[in-house]
Amino acid sequence: MMEFLYFPEDKTKYIPAVISLILFFIGATITMYIIYKASKKEEKETDKLFNIQRRDSQDGNHKKDK
Repeated sequence: MMEFLYFPEDKTKYIPAVISLILFFIGATITMYIIYKASKKEEKETDKLFNIQRRDSQDGNHKKDK
């Protein structure tokens, strides 16, 4: 009926698949951690730049009012 499914009688044939699954999962987790850290760093730099620009523009508005 379902000849395309292959379930080996010897369960040790699953070991390489489990090992590769674990390695890819660990690699994906590390990659997501690196992306998360880089994103947080970029967010801080953007907030710092935005606050400097906003402060400069507010100072410029006060100078124009005088």
